[in-house]
Amino acid sequence: MRVFRLSRKKYAEDLSGKGAAKFVNRWNSKGIEMLYTAESRALAMAEVIVHLSLAMLPDDYMMIEIEIPETINIQVLDLKYLDTGWNVNLPRSNTQIIGDGFIHSKKYCVFKVPSAVVKGDFNYLLNPNHKDIKSIKIIEVTDFPFDERIFK
Repeated sequence: MRVFRLSRKKYAEDLSGKGAAKFVNRWNSKGIEMLYTAESRALAMAEVIVHLSLAMLPDDYMMIEIEIPETINIQVLDLKYLDTGWNVNLPRSNTQIIGDGFIHSKKYCVFKVPSAVVKGDFNYLLNPNHKDIKSIKIIEVTDFPFDERIFK
């Protein structure tokens, strides 16, 4: 399975999850290493764009295509565990508790969760501390200039 990630150039080859650990995010608490990926390039872009404006648009974004081998089992979130409003702009502790639990359990390397930005689409969270992370590989890294019409 291929997943996608949009990242600044200096972090394009980094699958450590250390960037996410610096902040409180939707699916992880501060200090928890996790790698966020999306099921498509368009979703990867949407997930980034909601945090940007034309004035602060960096010109060094890269699209990273990542291969997850079919041999890796994927945990799928049962949506009944999500609180009402789980997808509001400021992340809620419910989703962070779920994501942190995924990381700490080390039972799975990949966790399929719904996108908060595009209803019906999914993100794939990777546990960089799971033994199977070694088999997940970056396939391609390409320049990704944003079309400025997005911000008009």
